[in-house]
Amino acid sequence: MKRIISGIVLVTLGVAMAHAAGNATEGKTAYDKSCRNCHGPAGEANPAIAKMMKVDIPNLGSPEVQKMSDEDLSKIITGGKGKMQPMRSVTGKAVDDVVAYVRTLKK
Repeated sequence: MKRIISGIVLVTLGVAMAHAAGNATEGKTAYDKSCRNCHGPAGEANPAIAKMMKVDIPNLGSPEVQKMSDEDLSKIITGGKGKMQPMRSVTGKAVDDVVAYVRTLKK
């Protein structure tokens, strides 16, 4: 009986986690609309924007970015960081979708 209950709990958690994860395909659409100008088409910084703003824009596929938690990435998208302003056009499920897309950029 304990095995059955444990199995049900694991399946339920797995389903819940799958629903919590974003959709990378939809995330690419949101990324292209709201993030691409500064972060480039493949997550590599737009050098002209970086120079103009006098900042280093991290490569989103770099180990430094990829080791960040989904929660940390979500906070940066919604709250900004340094000179990066919050992305007010990326809200709700779209935040999870963009995070899922950023994960596909891993080098």
